[in-house]
Amino acid sequence: MSEYNTNGDNQENKPKGPKINSYWIYGILIVFILASSLMTGYNNSQEIDIEDFERMAKAGDVEKLIVFNNQKAVVYLDSAKLAEKNETGGRFKNAIAGKAPDYQFEIGPPDEFAKRMEAFKKELASLDETNPIAGNPRYFVGPRYKPKPNYWDFLGYLLPFILLILIWIFIMRRVSGGAGGPGAQIFNIGKSKATLFDNSNTKVNVTFKDVAGLDEAKEEVMEVVDFLKNPKKYTALGGKIPKGVLLVGPPGTGKTLLAKAVAGEAGTPFFSISGSDFVEMFVGVGASRVRDLFKQAREKAPCIIFIDEIDAIGRARGKGAMQGGNDERENTLNQLLVEMDGFSTDKGVILMAATNRPDVLDSALLRPGRFDRQIGIDKPDLKGRIEIFKVHLKPIKTGPDIDADILAEQTPGFAGADIANVCNEAALVAARRGKRAVEMDDFNYALDRVIGGLEKKNKLISPEEKKIIAYHEAGHTIAGWFLEHAHPLVKVTIVPRGLAALGYAQYLPREQYLYRTEQLMDEMCMTLGGRAAEEIIFDKITTGALSDLEKVTKMAYAMVSIYGMNDAIGQVSFYDPQNNYQFSKPYSDETATKIDDEARSIIDKAYQRTLELLRDKRDELEMIANELLEKEVLLKSDVERLIGTRPSRPAAAQNGVS
Repeated sequence: MSEYNTNGDNQENKPKGPKINSYWIYGILIVFILASSLMTGYNNSQEIDIEDFERMAKAGDVEKLIVFNNQKAVVYLDSAKLAEKNETGGRFKNAIAGKAPDYQFEIGPPDEFAKRMEAFKKELASLDETNPIAGNPRYFVGPRYKPKPNYWDFLGYLLPFILLILIWIFIMRRVSGGAGGPGAQIFNIGKSKATLFDNSNTKVNVTFKDVAGLDEAKEEVMEVVDFLKNPKKYTALGGKIPKGVLLVGPPGTGKTLLAKAVAGEAGTPFFSISGSDFVEMFVGVGASRVRDLFKQAREKAPCIIFIDEIDAIGRARGKGAMQGGNDERENTLNQLLVEMDGFSTDKGVILMAATNRPDVLDSALLRPGRFDRQIGIDKPDLKGRIEIFKVHLKPIKTGPDIDADILAEQTPGFAGADIANVCNEAALVAARRGKRAVEMDDFNYALDRVIGGLEKKNKLISPEEKKIIAYHEAGHTIAGWFLEHAHPLVKVTIVPRGLAALGYAQYLPREQYLYRTEQLMDEMCMTLGGRAAEEIIFDKITTGALSDLEKVTKMAYAMVSIYGMNDAIGQVSFYDPQNNYQFSKPYSDETATKIDDEARSIIDKAYQRTLELLRDKRDELEMIANELLEKEVLLKSDVERLIGTRPSRPAAAQNGVS
């Protein structure tokens, strides 16, 4: 695909919240009642004047008088005297706080109150013997002075400590993975976060029937499942069950789907965890989780452990680490290596892992004895795409014109996830259009959206720019149509799509793995056709060829420095998959200059060849551009109608034989 650019890319586990126990509510209510009783027991007595107190004291009803903090006096009456008089006094009944005072009054200035009490005592002592209070020591004889505790002040001292404890509990719950459940305590932070799927947990409904286009990988993985189901079949002949299976492949090719199928087919416990789940801010947590994971696996043996994106913890050691620093990731990897060597092969514990970056993994992790098998999962070929389309078309209501073979031919280079996205997008498009079934037109629209992006119907483009875009795409079309090794054209359009594409030409790449120099040069010429058409027609160039120039530059440098397709540089390759040459190059400055010169020379030759081709086919270029301006979208049949059928190519080139 060539683009014209405007600038110069089942039920799930629900988290359970903290459970509220009813006993906690009862306890809080009891504490509140006790505190209220203790703090209010002395504050509910009836207020009186000091003259009332003196009158009650002269009548012999006062048992004792207590003065708190030289401020307030409380009066306790004699219960026996009150019973004789059939009186209850002014006491506030409080069974929890104990015997409460009957009355209270303000004493005023302490010195004056003390003098008044002394005078009152003398007055009581001078009473005649007929008075019932005279000479009776159990009646009031004088005030007692006591400090009264302030419960609110005491609570004020405790409040900061209570707040600190609550904040600490909150932080620990958040750090340890949320409130509630086994992971809420700080002591469980080193426990494994792996999800266990066993016989009692039937969430995984994926089987090998749902995995299409991965026949070789399925055979390897099915053998691992058979190891667990029938171990004696292999051990009887002296064989050993493999310890590790590594699934390697580009994103979206079905690595995780294959692991889910293993979980659905194995019939044995299956632990699933991501590599990032071992990474924490605390030192030693990752290694602790690895130990706990394998401990649980040994208890459940025979079983399978699946670690998705293992490159999060399995990167090569010693790269990018700070001098003198403690690399927690390396500690986690070391513990994983020890655990994989620690259990014997007859325990029935198999480790499966998936990654799309095998080049960054540590060599000790990849050696036999740890990962005994490495299963490569590449993008599917034509046959694999047909099977994948059949799987994803089953739940979709399709029309009679839908053919999985045709769809597979139109999607070269698509991974399983891309095909699933196309099918889902086609169903959404059909639903948006109000159809009862998904038709081929919906799939064509979905392919355009997946390849080129969302159609920008409201994008305002001036007539001058639209004309430039039309000639740009016509240049790609003519160059690809008449070049011998170019890919067949499928569609060309000037409808804006995506963030930056104002038009694009879609081609149908062949299923091919080896390319000759002539094929790469023809592809470069086809890519430069848009820039060449602008120069020929307008005698000026625009920024619309950005993506074309990026593609051509990468191809030219690859031919010179990677594939050894240049006589001046020779049969050498500076390919660096592990990025070991990030700071130093394995060649001299003179060689670097020569690489730059040869790459620029290849691009210049391809550009001059494209200019000559388009000048020779200018009439055809004009016809295609004018038709694009009128219809905006041209198919292969439209191009054949305008400029004739494409020139025949040699059989070897048609079959992609190198």
